[in-house]
Amino acid sequence: MSNIEWTEETLNPTTGCDRISPGCDNCYALTMAKRLKGMGQAKYQNDGDPRTSGPGFDLTLHPDTLDVPLRWKKPRTVFVNSMSDLFHARVPVAFIVQVWRMMQATPQHTYQILTKRPERLLRVLDRVYNALELDGPLPNVWLGTSVESDDYVRRIDALAQVRAAVRFVSAEPLLGPLPSADFTSIHWTIIGGESGPGARAFNPQWAADLIDQSRLAGAAPFVKQLGSVWARDTAYAGKTVAAHGDTKGGKPEYWPAHLRVREYPQETADA
Repeated sequence: MSNIEWTEETLNPTTGCDRISPGCDNCYALTMAKRLKGMGQAKYQNDGDPRTSGPGFDLTLHPDTLDVPLRWKKPRTVFVNSMSDLFHARVPVAFIVQVWRMMQATPQHTYQILTKRPERLLRVLDRVYNALELDGPLPNVWLGTSVESDDYVRRIDALAQVRAAVRFVSAEPLLGPLPSADFTSIHWTIIGGESGPGARAFNPQWAADLIDQSRLAGAAPFVKQLGSVWARDTAYAGKTVAAHGDTKGGKPEYWPAHLRVREYPQETADA
C-alpha cells in the first residue's frame, strides 16, 4: 500500500531519473534511491549522472515487475513509477508498449502515470496505441504531468493534446502561482506544498487560486498538503502544526476550511 493520499499502490517498471527543472531540486525519489542502494536493494544499484541524478538512481528497466498486477485479486488504484518517469528519453517505446499491454490486460485496476515530460508522452502515445491496435485510450489509464511554477505551464498545454480517459496535473511541489495555466482539458488537479529537507515556502493563497481555476475549468481539485514550511510556521491550538505531528502539513483538520478540498475526477465514471 502507498502513503500517497491520492493513490492506493505504487508500481515501478522503471527506476531512476534525471532532474530537469526546479521542481526536481529536492526529489524525494533520488534521496530514497541512495538509501535503498545502501540497503542493498537490487533495483537501486545503478548510479546516475551526479550532475542530474545520483547513487542508485540511474534510469533502469524492470520488466519483471509487469506481471505483478496480474496477481492482485482486488481492484487497486496504482501510481505507476513513483520512483521514475516512464517517459524519460531513455525508456524505449517498445518497453512503454509492454507497460500499456500490462494495463490493458488488467482492466480491473486504475493506473495513474505522472510525467514531467508530456511532450515525449504526446509524441509516442499514438505509436503505443497503434502497436496494441487500440482505437482510443484505455479507460483505466490516467495520464498526468507535474507543474511547479508558471514557467512550466507549457506541460499542461502538451498534456491537453494527449488522448486519455483522464488527464491530471500535479502541482506539487508548488513553488508559485499558476496564473497562465489553462485547465480546460484537464480532469483533475492535485495541489501540494513541498516537504522534507530543504523544503521551499508555500503560500496557501496559491492553493485557493488553483481550486478556483480548476473548478471554473471543470477540473476536480485535490489539496494534498501545505508543506513543511507552512507546518513549521503556522500556529494551531497553541503550537505549530508541525509540533502536533503533522510535519508535512498534510492533515486537513489543521487547514483553513476553504482549502479542505479532496475531490476526484467525475469523468472516470463515463470512461
